[in-house]
This record gives sequence, structure tokens and C-alpha cells, in this order.
Amino acid sequence: MQLASRFAYRSPVLRSNLPLSDDQIRTVAPSIFADTPHESRSERYSYIPTAAVLTELRKEGFQPFMVCQTRVRQEDRRDYTKHMLRLRHASQINGAEANEIILLNSHDGTSSYQMLAGMFRFVCQNGLVCGDTFADVRVPHKGNVTDHVIEGAYEVLHGFEQVLDSRDAMRAIALDDGEAEVFARSALVLKYDEPGKTLPITEGQILRPRRFDDNHADLWSTFNRVQ
Repeated sequence: MQLASRFAYRSPVLRSNLPLSDDQIRTVAPSIFADTPHESRSERYSYIPTAAVLTELRKEGFQPFMVCQTRVRQEDRRDYTKHMLRLRHASQINGAEANEIILLNSHDGTSSYQMLAGMFRFVCQNGLVCGDTFADVRVPHKGNVTDHVIEGAYEVLHGFEQVLDSRDAMRAIALDDGEAEVFARSALVLKYDEPGKTLPITEGQILRPRRFDDNHADLWSTFNRVQ
């Protein structure tokens, strides 16, 4: 799963270690608060208000900490163009790992609505994250979509409980050196198993921790080192 769209270099962006207010978001991405679609859209275009979805997610404790929108050549599209929000639960914004929701939308037809959710781990001070996604909701701007979008948001939120249970179960399983090596070998075969192809890396290399926080013998830590 990945974002259905990309943002060009130097797109307006704002990151914060604290939840962003609506005023802060507006300075970077006014398109999030568009109350109508762009005038270029026909009557068949269904408006999906990003601000309404943000309100529902805030009610569940999720707060935006990063926002961006695309640069535009036509100034009249600035308040409607493609935008992205990244949200984490307020209790996890500065944690080692976080349940994160990424919202992508536009109000001028440049992007469909997308919600991508998963558990992510911070791996460097530049904000780089890695992890597994478990939900990918995509909705075209057609038909009666607003209710479906809100329902999708709550389905994603309920899924976080299952992810946390899986993480805790993996943390409770300790691996000895032999078991960790079998796990690593299986991952290598899964990724590089092609006739006549030599594995480009060894089990020991992918098991070697590159962060102090990953230097544990449980299955969760081993899984994150390997991936």
C-alpha cells in the first residue's frame, strides 16, 4: 500500500512536535478548509470535506502534526488543491512508535480521497518512519461519499486495537540466536528467492541492530531489524 499521489519538492509543508491548530494548518494548506469544490468541478463531482474528517479524528484523540499541499501555478486553485495530513494519537506524537493516519485529498479534482493507516516507528531525527500499513481507504469523488468516508475513518480506528494486540504478542516471544537466524533466512528467501540468484546479504547482517532501541531478542524487535 502506498499513497496514490506524490508531492513535489518544495511543496509547502509544516511539521511540529505538538498538535497543529487550524490556524497553523491554514497558513500552509488552506485547501483543507475549502467549504465547496473548485468552480471547475461539475455537478457529478462529490465534495469530500477534509476538515470534517479531521474533526471526527480529533474526537477520537488523533491530532495533526504534519501538513502539506501542492504548489500551484493558478492562484485560484490554491484554496482547493491536493493536500495531505499526517495524524497520530495525542499520547504518541513523540513516542518511539505511533499509530498513524495519513489523509490525502483535494477539492479541485487533482486527487481522490485516501486514508492510509498503520503502525510506524521513528528511525531518525529527520522524521523518517518505517512500518506496516493495515488499512487503505480510497474513495473517488463520485456519488454519496461523505458518510462512507466517515465510516471508513472509524473502521480504521477500530483496527488499531488489533494491531496493538499483535505487537504486544510479538514482544512476549523471545527468540534465541538460532531462531532469529531462521527468521532472517526466511525473510531473505522471501525477498530474493530467484533461480540462480545469490543472496546479496547474510542473515547476520540483517539481524545486526543499527539503533540501540532495536537491540532486543523478542520477536517484535527482530522483525523490525529484519524489515
